[in-house]
Order: sequence, then structure tokens, then C-alpha cells
Amino acid sequence: MNRPRHYPTDLLIAVAEAQAALAREQGTGLAALLRDAPFAFPRELFDADELAAGLDELCGGLDQYPWQPVADSNDVYELSPVGTIVVDDTRPDAVPRALLLGWALGNEVVVRTERRAFWRELTGLLRAIGPLLPDARIVPSGTPAAGVLVDVPEPTPLPPDAHAASGNTSVWREDGRADWVRSLRRRTYLRGIPLARARGREDAAATERLDAKLRYLAHHARRSAPYRALPPLRGIADLPRLDTSTPSASEAPYRAAPAAAPRRPVHPCTDEAALAREAIPMLHAMGLREGDRLINTVPGADPNGALAAALTECLRTPAECRTRTRPVTAGPLAALVRGIGATAVLGTPALLMPLLRAAHVHDPGLRLDKVLFLGTCADPADEAWLRAHLGAPAVSGVLTAADGILLGYRCTEMSGPLYHVNDDLNHLEAVDQAGVPVPDGRPGDLLVTGMQTFERPRIRHRVGDRGRVFRHTCGCGVTGRVLEYHGRADGMIRAGGRAAVPRGDVCGTGDGTARPVTGLRMAPA
Repeated sequence: MNRPRHYPTDLLIAVAEAQAALAREQGTGLAALLRDAPFAFPRELFDADELAAGLDELCGGLDQYPWQPVADSNDVYELSPVGTIVVDDTRPDAVPRALLLGWALGNEVVVRTERRAFWRELTGLLRAIGPLLPDARIVPSGTPAAGVLVDVPEPTPLPPDAHAASGNTSVWREDGRADWVRSLRRRTYLRGIPLARARGREDAAATERLDAKLRYLAHHARRSAPYRALPPLRGIADLPRLDTSTPSASEAPYRAAPAAAPRRPVHPCTDEAALAREAIPMLHAMGLREGDRLINTVPGADPNGALAAALTECLRTPAECRTRTRPVTAGPLAALVRGIGATAVLGTPALLMPLLRAAHVHDPGLRLDKVLFLGTCADPADEAWLRAHLGAPAVSGVLTAADGILLGYRCTEMSGPLYHVNDDLNHLEAVDQAGVPVPDGRPGDLLVTGMQTFERPRIRHRVGDRGRVFRHTCGCGVTGRVLEYHGRADGMIRAGGRAAVPRGDVCGTGDGTARPVTGLRMAPA
């Protein structure tokens, strides 16, 4: 049975609102309370960005909370609150540090103090700003209280030139790495449970996991011009109230190349870090294991190059990876496979399939265990050829839209144009022409909401692709939403810089052509 859960991101929204209120220096509310406080309250603790950095360190990535994926084994740790923490009001910084970090991890906080009126009003104001925060109780000093007693140490003094040397003097970043904060949460090792399965085992609606992600996304999105007037969003159920979007002026800096040049999506550093965190368990699901040696044939200049970099250069799995910085030809590829004993190869179907066919002609004894496709779905005939001629028992892939947005991934148990949907990364909707969601299992135009894309937000973004989304229990053990990909909404696909214009639902093939999607045998569970 799922239990109610609090999320660090809701605490960060509350702190950001409090920070904005203090910046306005209004004569009432939080600013007035801190101005008239019976001690010098450390206002610098109301820094939402620094607190986010500290919590990201503490949680091993806020994007996966409450889980921490283990890179080498594909297991996860699950984080949970200890329940109640008790903190004594011994220094001006002790209570706010324990309070905010304790709340972020879902704990009730008991404050023992002689300044009960001040702390009662402060916690009340914060909980009014962030109504989804846990409880707080203010009691007299020395009152017996059940819970984990938290001893908050003084911040480590820094030398005068520390800022110039490291650029990092935040107490929140120090706390994120400190031993004392470990007492604020439990960390349970779930052996044999990958991230996707952990997410699939819970009811995301009951735990409000995706709702919390959307609230945090909306908070960040309002900083950018297209979303300044974004209305309050409680959760995923509110998305259909919003208009759909298309590439806008806010994306101009990322698409300033001449019209004749291919578009090259740029993933800002924080967004790419989130993508890399999601990529590690995804690569495990696609079949990479300890001892594998992967060759990435996608050069960085390719439209999917940024995603390929996240999948390979940021790779922290036990597999070894060799990334090509320029296009590779058949002879050198065959020699590289032989030379390093490669077991797996990554590339786009339109480029990789001709390359592998030519490499097989060059070296008929060429063998690979795994082929990972990037960008479009592979043709069944190509998959059959890979198994027959290269002995590749595992063929998997990542499906991306025209903007380089990840729509889904195919594990080694899936076949045809079916892909696991990672709603924690990119939430998918299938809608009609008016943007109204269609029932589960019905075909529609695909909309993407980038749940971890903060520097270049996309909310209900039309990607120009079609498909249907439904729940499915896969042979890999993951239960969740899957996408049956039907191709471009306008019937056009691009492969190798050329456009094909078939009509109807299509799926890209390994030779750059397109064919209707037929013979699907998998159905909703």
C-alpha cells in the first residue's frame, strides 16, 4: 500500500517564494518577522538555488527521488524519512538548517526553544507558502520529545580566499555532503530492483510523484518568457487545461544555424546532467552489462549527438565505451570490433545498418552481442539480418523526436515499434488535433512535457509524431506506460539528411525508407 510522501522539490518552491518575499522587503509577513526577530536570523539560508544544490548532493539527484540508482549494478536505494526529528534552538542557524532539510526529506520537525512565538510564526508562514510541507511542533526547551535528536554542527570556517579558489561557499552544499544530515533519512538497498521497476511498482497518482515533478517544472518555467503567465498547476491532471506549444522564440538561441544546416539541439548543462542520470538505468534495460565493450558510431555533429554524448560519455556503467568523433567506415569499424573485442554498437538505423552490412562483407566472421539503435525504430527485416549474420541476440533502442527529445526506449524484451515511456523524464500525451487527450490505447498526436528540462522548458510541446500510449507489463519485469510509435504526424520522416513522404502511419527503417506499421502482436495488458 502506498503511503503519502513529501517531496524536496515542494520545499524548494516554498523557499524560493520566501526568498522572493524577502527581496521585496515588504513591511509585513516574512520580511517583517525576520527584521524584528529576537536574534540575527541568517537570511542567506533562504537561497533556493543553493539549497537545491545541497539537496541534489544529499539525495544523489533530485530527479530520481525517492530512489538513488546504483550505476554498476542497476539496483536502487530507496530514501524515506525517519519520521520525526528533534532540534534544539542553540544557534541562529541550527533550527533553520535542520528544519528545511528535515522537511525536504519528509520529516515532522520538533523545535525545542525559549523563542516559541518566533518559531511558531515562522513555521506557520512557511507552511502557508508551501501547503504541502510536513508538520512542525514548537515546544519549550527541555521538553521530552520522541524522535531522532539532531545535532547541527557549526558551518566549517573557510579561508579568506576560498571563494576565489572554489567558487563554492554555501552552507547548503556543505550540509549536502555532511554526516549529520544522514540522520534525517533512511536509505534502504533494493537488490535486483532497477529504477523503472521501482517506479512501476507504485501508483504514481497516489504518491503524487509526477505531480510534484510538474509543480517544480512549472516553478522554473515561469522564469522564461513563454511561460511567464503559466497558471498554478497542482499536478498532471491540470495539463489538459493548457494550450499546446510548438518551437517558439525562446528556442531561437538554440536554433540560430542557417536554414540549410541541420538542426542540432543543445542540451544545457543541468538538463543534460538529468538526462545522463536517467540514461544509466536505461542503458542497463537496453542490455548493457559488466564486461561489455560499446562502440558509439554517432559523431558529435549528428542531430542526436547531444543525446549520444549523454548515453556514452556520461556513462558510469561497468561497460567500456569508445566514442567516434568523426564518421567511421566499414573497414575501420570491423578492425575496431576485432581489436577491442567489442560486444555492442550504438548508432542511428539509417547510418548504422549500411555500415554493419558493409563491415560484414569486409569481415564475414564479424560478431556482436548487442545492437543499440538511436533516434528511430529499426525495421524488423534489419533486426532479423542482425541476428542471422552478426549473431546479435539483443536489439534495443532509444526513440527520439525531431527536436532530439527522448520519447521512449526499447528494452531487449520488446519487439516492433513499442517503447517504454519514461514519464519521469518526458511525460507523453496522445491528443487529437485540438489538443484534447484521447483515451488510453487510441492513436493521437504526441505531446511532450519535459519533466526535468528547466533551462529550456517544454510543456505540452507538439513534436510532430503520432502514436498510442497504454499500460503494459513487459517481459523485463517493468509495468508501466508504453508507446506504440506510428511515425510522423505529417507522414514525413528524415534519415541521412533526406526526406521520405509516405502517407499514413510509418516507422523508419534501417535503409532510410519508411513502411506502414503492420503485424503488431502486442496488446495492452
